[in-house]
Amino acid sequence: MTSGERRASTIDRMLDEILPAGRTAQLTVTGAGSLPSVFPVTELATASIAAAGIAVSELLATSDHTVRAVTVNRRLASMWFASSLRPDGWEPPPPWDAVAGDYRASDGWIRLHTNAPAHRKAALRVLGVPADRDRVAAAVAAWQADQLETAVVGAGGCAATMHTRDEWEAGEPGRSVAAEPLIAWHDTGAAPARPWTPDPLRPLAGVRVLDLTRVLAGPVATRFLAQLGADVLRIDPPWWDEPGVIPEVNLGKRTARLELREPAATARFLDLLARADLLVHGYRPGALDSLGLGEKTRRDAAPGLIEVSLDAYGWTGPWAGRRGFDSLVQMSSGIAEAGMRLLGRDTPTPLPVQALDHATGYLMAHAAIRALSERLRTGRSSSATLSLARTARLLTGTVTGIGTATHDPGAPIREEDARDIAPQIEHTSWGPARRLRAPLAIDGVDLRAALPARELGSDPAVW
Repeated sequence: MTSGERRASTIDRMLDEILPAGRTAQLTVTGAGSLPSVFPVTELATASIAAAGIAVSELLATSDHTVRAVTVNRRLASMWFASSLRPDGWEPPPPWDAVAGDYRASDGWIRLHTNAPAHRKAALRVLGVPADRDRVAAAVAAWQADQLETAVVGAGGCAATMHTRDEWEAGEPGRSVAAEPLIAWHDTGAAPARPWTPDPLRPLAGVRVLDLTRVLAGPVATRFLAQLGADVLRIDPPWWDEPGVIPEVNLGKRTARLELREPAATARFLDLLARADLLVHGYRPGALDSLGLGEKTRRDAAPGLIEVSLDAYGWTGPWAGRRGFDSLVQMSSGIAEAGMRLLGRDTPTPLPVQALDHATGYLMAHAAIRALSERLRTGRSSSATLSLARTARLLTGTVTGIGTATHDPGAPIREEDARDIAPQIEHTSWGPARRLRAPLAIDGVDLRAALPARELGSDPAVW
């Protein structure tokens, strides 16, 4: 088998897991090259975007029985997993806080995730130092990694010790994630009849999506839904911002602010929910309950609502409620350690892009569209749960052996040039920009965003 055939086989194996019932749409993969990694990152990008496209093809087939062909450019898919936005005359802020990063503890490595002010305060409070990287490094060096991880997480922060894949697979958190399906489906009952038929040109036109997601997987999912014509309304609290990533992921969405701890805002949210088709959120298990928005409340407000949600470390096991992000899951699950060891590096070596976030985002979009198809076919509503850690297993499970990796990425993707950039100017809140050309094509579908990326809170909280 040639290296190209092996890479195609890897994509097929991933799609077999994503789509256990098989696929009806014809898939063509174009482009060449791969991102440099000991894991098949380009194949994960290709497979997850393909799954979202296949879901669109199958949705349209529910109304006219015509299955559209799907094409994914593996090179552009890889590039979108890094960034699609090309600002003209301006730059977004750095995506990382100055304290965030990998630190050497007394017995190994640990990563602190401090982008959110509350998470930064928690880590600094545990370490007893100000927000100075050198002082943080000195303080971390006096701790054992697991003990510091426990202390930071216990204080409400985010941290992850670097483990090997063997350690992750043998531990209870890793075993729990391995036992979960990639996408866990739950039938939530009969859906009231709704006169909606997918538009062949803009398949999700007329679909209302309430977006309660944050960095980064959820916003990737809802960006894709918006590009298909969905009316996506993102809700954030008044104090929240993600300046380093909002220009990238807010394409096509309207954005409003509500403080859901206040009764009036909760009432407004429930009114929005009652008229929504989809709720996409990234709240950990039980977190919405603490806001008075538990499952029964949501179902009572919106019978037939489709929900798609994600968390970091899965929905069962001891870490089900743990805060986490892509870079932390890579440390916990052995991805960063495998990269460091197999590439002969001296520091943790994560994937070249935040592939767990992006892939989970496209898998969430796949789940949302598939749930719409099921509602059209059966009159039943459903919910789906996903996690970054389970997506990590989709990636690492295609590499033979736990302690070694055998993936050969082959030739790198060629450098970006003018042919890769779409001609349209996007008038964002921060200045003009352009985007990479779409990595996905579905026969007859106009995949584009009706709105440019804009600052959070640019719109009223209304449909």
